[in-house]
Amino acid sequence: IRGEVVGRARVGTVSDPQFVRIGDFLTLALQEYPMLEIELHHEVTGAAFEKVRDGTLDASFYYGGLAHPDVAGVPLRDFGYRVVLPATWGDRVKQLSWDEIVAMPWIVAPPISTLRLLAEQLFEMRGSSPVSRVEADNEAVIRSLVIAGAGVTLMREDLARDAAAAGEAVLWSDTRLETTLRFLYLRQREHDPVIHALLDVLHHVWTSAPAARRQRG
Repeated sequence: IRGEVVGRARVGTVSDPQFVRIGDFLTLALQEYPMLEIELHHEVTGAAFEKVRDGTLDASFYYGGLAHPDVAGVPLRDFGYRVVLPATWGDRVKQLSWDEIVAMPWIVAPPISTLRLLAEQLFEMRGSSPVSRVEADNEAVIRSLVIAGAGVTLMREDLARDAAAAGEAVLWSDTRLETTLRFLYLRQREHDPVIHALLDVLHHVWTSAPAARRQRG
């Protein structure tokens, strides 16, 4: 019985709250499982994965390609990242070559972040990587640095389009890197009442939204 699930769940969040629908998730969990206490922990993606694997977190939102046989994941949405430059650099940046782009300062996530792995994937694919780098572990901080003219970055596509529409950034070429948002938990705990409750709430939050909204981003 839903109301009888008792316990504490340590749940990791990544990215911004709206993107992972943490408000809807928490609201429904409180309604359906009032005796389940949920602790939210904002994490860098790679750290979230490791904390689920070692049991520090009971579950977590996550995006990226890391995998482990002990960790199960529910895919929630596919989305992309785009190469973005400061609008203050002018529209001319749309016409720059990769060699010119990579020679500029870059804003990158820390090594533990799967966003950093996506950036390294881009650099490997293009055959060169930037020498000048600034590290930031938060998407809002990264966006603010781009707006301020600090450098080039990879930005989540919906945020990149919003920044471009607001005249704050410029999207470069059609380069797009794809990844998947997932909800992770230990496979051996699949029938644990706490995990089962979290998955039940997750299912309702992510299947009740209109299809168009589920695919946005």
